[in-house]
Amino acid sequence: MSSADIETALMQLVAFTTATEWADIPKSVRKRAALVLCDDMAAMIAARGEPEVVALHDGVASSSGHPEATVFNARGQRLDRYSAALANGCAGDWAELDEGYRRVICHAGVYCLPALLAEAEADEHTTEDLLRALVIGYETVARVARTFTFPNLVLHPHGSLAAVGAAAAICALRRVSQDIAIGAISGAATMVLPGPYTHPIKGSLVRNVWPGVAAQTGLRAVDWATIGISGLPSALHDVYSDAFGAAVNADELGSELGEGWAISDGYHKVFACCQYGHATIEATQKLLGQISVDRVAAIHLETHEKARVMDNPDPDTTIAAKFSIQHIAATAAVHGGGGAEAFSSSSLHVPEIMALRHKVSTALYTPLPDWPNDRPTRVIWTLDDGSTLSEEVMSARGGPDLPFTPDEICAKVHGIVDDPYPGMGVVIDALLGLDVNVLVRPWNDIVCEMTAL
Repeated sequence: MSSADIETALMQLVAFTTATEWADIPKSVRKRAALVLCDDMAAMIAARGEPEVVALHDGVASSSGHPEATVFNARGQRLDRYSAALANGCAGDWAELDEGYRRVICHAGVYCLPALLAEAEADEHTTEDLLRALVIGYETVARVARTFTFPNLVLHPHGSLAAVGAAAAICALRRVSQDIAIGAISGAATMVLPGPYTHPIKGSLVRNVWPGVAAQTGLRAVDWATIGISGLPSALHDVYSDAFGAAVNADELGSELGEGWAISDGYHKVFACCQYGHATIEATQKLLGQISVDRVAAIHLETHEKARVMDNPDPDTTIAAKFSIQHIAATAAVHGGGGAEAFSSSSLHVPEIMALRHKVSTALYTPLPDWPNDRPTRVIWTLDDGSTLSEEVMSARGGPDLPFTPDEICAKVHGIVDDPYPGMGVVIDALLGLDVNVLVRPWNDIVCEMTAL
């Protein structure tokens, strides 16, 4: 498809999103937006004690302008909106507990929210305004991700997509005109980061800062579009197809608008690692119900190609551990699950886990089923007597096909936020219930209530 097809589709999409009001969004979608908001804020808070995050936040604070927006680290930091967006965006994916979009590789919530949280607090937008903008930003960046697809894992979406999501969300929050929205989204597309997918697998923590850098970029793209500094309407095609080599399907960008909402196809995590390994953890938990890990002599995984790409038996950082299929299989066997402890820095040096990682082999799961069972894993344990046990999981829980209940996600959120922010839980519950008294109030008032110590 040509760049003209993309330009037309983008105009159709923006015409739809700029006309979309909160009342036009189905209640089920509104509730999903509230769930994504609360889950991703919790993911930011979960990273508050990581030493690199603490140092990054303090470094950003040292050069911040007038305080406008909150950094969700339970240390009372308030920075200018651009610095707060950067700080929260860098924390948002650090613990690998943020929500993601299941149909293609895209974490749309954490691409939109760091910029939105800062802007909404700084300019006293209502909670309803924030949630509406989240739905629109999510819809936009998810459609861009579906429009431009790659045959293999070369670019990480946190670099290549996040700025577009931030710009689209801020356009919706500021209610800019269609022309400015097109210019801002297009401008942001030219400023994306070509982050290599190999970086998290090999342990580079720079991957974690891509959403924060993109949040700042998205904010600036909207600022600049309003004064005439815009991208060309062909920018999406120019960048993703011509420069990055993606396959193109313009129908994904501008067709069937309002017939379904991308945010409804998101997934949530209770395991603190890449979602590609979640089926491995669930299958491992089934095996642990039958026999002790002490009996395991070898582990063989029949799994999808995205999991097999995560090939690193000796991860040396927490991000490498979260993207190592060997560590995922070994630490789940030792810890009995995939919580934060299983992917902490200390887990990298547990002798039992280190030895078990080198007993993990992989093969492709064949034939690979269609979506939503396109990320299956069969875990086969060879025991110390030569016998084998196996369990398989076709689709990990958390996606639209096997969703966690709202109560399960609420429990996850409370487990993260209740200690650092004792007043946040009550507000979270009201948000998840779409309490009108929360929706109509300015977001900065809600933040003050949530973060009061």
